[in-house]
Amino acid sequence: MINNVVLVGRLTKDPDLRYTASGTAVATFTLAVNRNFTNQSGNREADFINCVIWRKSAETLANYARKGTLLGVTGRIQTRNYENQQGQRVYVTEVVADNFQLLESRTASEQRQQSPNFDGGGTQGSNNSFNNNFEQSSPSAKNTMPDFDRDSDPFSGSTIDISDDDLPF
Repeated sequence: MINNVVLVGRLTKDPDLRYTASGTAVATFTLAVNRNFTNQSGNREADFINCVIWRKSAETLANYARKGTLLGVTGRIQTRNYENQQGQRVYVTEVVADNFQLLESRTASEQRQQSPNFDGGGTQGSNNSFNNNFEQSSPSAKNTMPDFDRDSDPFSGSTIDISDDDLPF
């Protein structure tokens, strides 16, 4: 059986870090993940996916990720149930994260959160926020980036010093 999940989205609020009675760290968080299509009015909708992460990864996530952080998550879908105070059976489906990756720099995240058009939910208009903030924060970055144009010669103006022993073939 296969149960794999890969998500890329923005945190809707700061992760909630707690500890079990035995001292195991657990963090819960919600990711806003954009859909691949727009609705009838031309707006991009998002799904809000509940996630949980355990142990050291939970502590790391809580220390480094904040509301609005662009996050990549891998894990699995899990369903659990419990009986609430009214005696009703409640079913919860969530992503149990095995691993996560911060997908933007801390400075880009801070600049995005300070910008007046930040909506916090990762919905319409936020797909390009990382690129826009990167270009605004480092105008010289365009000059230092290599030119990947189809017609440009990637080796013009530079020599590669490599011996035949270093080649894998």
